Amino acid sequence: MNPSLINDATALLAPAKNFESHDRRTWLKTALGMGYAAACVPLCAQTAIRTSSEGLLCGEAMVNVNGFQMPVYRSVPLGKTDCPVVLVVSEIFGVHEYIADITRRLAQQGYMAIAPELMLRQGDPSSYAEMGKLIAEVVSKVPDEQVMDDLDACVAWAATQGGDVSKLGITGFCWGGRITWLYTAHNPRVKAGVAWYGRLNGPVSALNPRHAIDLAGQLKAPVLGLYGSADTGIPVAAVEKMQAALATGNAAAKRSSIHVYPNAPHAFHADYRPSYREAEAKDGWQRMLRWFDTMK
Repeated sequence: MNPSLINDATALLAPAKNFESHDRRTWLKTALGMGYAAACVPLCAQTAIRTSSEGLLCGEAMVNVNGFQMPVYRSVPLGKTDCPVVLVVSEIFGVHEYIADITRRLAQQGYMAIAPELMLRQGDPSSYAEMGKLIAEVVSKVPDEQVMDDLDACVAWAATQGGDVSKLGITGFCWGGRITWLYTAHNPRVKAGVAWYGRLNGPVSALNPRHAIDLAGQLKAPVLGLYGSADTGIPVAAVEKMQAALATGNAAAKRSSIHVYPNAPHAFHADYRPSYREAEAKDGWQRMLRWFDTMK
C-alpha cells in the first residue's frame, strides 16, 4: 500500500465505543449522500451530526465533464440566488452521509455547497468494504489532473445554477484536504481554501506530480490548514515545513495560516468515526466559517 495514502486508515484503528451493530445496514451507503461507505466502519452513531434540510434545496445532481456525467451532492438555500460557492472534497470514501451533511451545514450558512464524486471513473468507493483494496484499486489511480478538471466543471455548473462563482471557496478532508491545497493553486477564481488534515508532501508520480508543499508559491488565494499534532500520517515536522514554505511564498501563501490542535488525531472532524474530537471539530468549523466570511 502506498504510505502516502494511509492517512484515512489511521483514524480507524481505535475501537468504536458508540457503534450499534444492529444499525449497521442503515448506516452503510445506499445512494449518493445516503448512509455511510462500507469501508468507514467502525462507526460512532451517537456523535454523528445530522443537519436539517429545512429551507434548503439539496440532493443529487449531474455535472457534465466532457461527456462524463459526474454525480454531485449539492445544498443551497431554497429560493436564493447569487450565493457564494464552496466546493466540498471528500475523504477517500466518496460522497457519503458525512460529506452530504457538510454541504447542508454550509448551505444553512448561506452557501451553495457542492460535493462531487471525484473517483467514479476509477471505481465506486461505496462498493468497497476493505480499506486496503479501496486505496489500491481506486484512490491510488485517480490523477490530480482529472480532479482539477472535474472541480473546474463543478464551478462552471454552479454558475448556471445561480451560484456566485466570483465568491468561490473550497474545503476538503484528508484526501480532500490535499486536493484543497492543489486546487487553490490551480484556479485563480478561488478566494479562500480550508484544508482539513490534508497530506502536504509525499512520493511523486505521473498521477500525483506535485504536492501542497511544492505549490506554496503558486497559491491563488490564502488557505487555512487545520491539523492535529497526534496525526500519525501527517507528522508535525511536515506541517512545520509547510509553514516555512508559506512564509517564503507568494502573497496568498503569506496570508495563509495553519492551526495545529494539540493531541488531536487525524480525522478529528469526522463526527461519525472514533477519531472525532468535539471541541477541536467545533473550533475548526468556526475558524473555517470566519475564513470564508472574507468571500461575502
